[in-house]
Amino acid sequence: MVARPGREALASALPRLRQEWDAELVVANGENLAGGFGVTRAVLQEVYAAGVDVVTSGNHIWDRKEGVALLDEDSRLLRPANYPPGNPGFGSTIVTTRSARVAVLNLQGRVFLPPIDDPFRIGRRLIEELRAETPVIVVDFHAEATAEKQAFARYVDGLASVVVGTHTHVQTADEQLLPGGTAYITDLGMTGSHAGVIGHRADVAIQRAMRMTPVALEAASGDQRVQGVAVEVDPTTGRAQRIERFEVRMG
Repeated sequence: MVARPGREALASALPRLRQEWDAELVVANGENLAGGFGVTRAVLQEVYAAGVDVVTSGNHIWDRKEGVALLDEDSRLLRPANYPPGNPGFGSTIVTTRSARVAVLNLQGRVFLPPIDDPFRIGRRLIEELRAETPVIVVDFHAEATAEKQAFARYVDGLASVVVGTHTHVQTADEQLLPGGTAYITDLGMTGSHAGVIGHRADVAIQRAMRMTPVALEAASGDQRVQGVAVEVDPTTGRAQRIERFEVRMG
């Protein structure tokens, strides 16, 4: 979800999507909610009111002081669990839905991103700990490299119910059920304006790329879309039964 266009598109489309899918849990990555970078209390309340149950994040969660301050007080707002010890916040949470207890785990990759702690070893250990509480586990693996996301999904196939990639803002067409029963997609895509460059104004993004000097990005407007996947999971075994990619265009 990127900036106001993303929040507006979400508020418009999500109630219908929840009803259409009879969705028991909605998880959305929110690291770009506030003007494209970080979160605030006000924008979090907007997405909760729209129907989001858990907000995951990534490297941009640290961009706003107000958002960082929220990490210790809001268990529905996650930051990647493999940031080094001493950082505020929660890397996972467990939500009770109509038919199951669902664990949500947030991790961040290291290829082309800050070299934080190993998401593979830490992620697997945390998944195994969460399985003592519930077999239904959803993982947001926030990473740049396709290969790293795919490798992690294969690594935890049969342990996690769902592994979804975020960060690149471009929806991939590789949704699948892995052999062990894990639903996977390399990138969920982006909820926001698709009229620019990954949610930002194209002219400003082009200037930044050509000059190679710092330029403040601004949210694009127009061509608002909601992208993601819907996954059906057996609440007893934790195995995914179905994954379907979707895109809703506004207007």
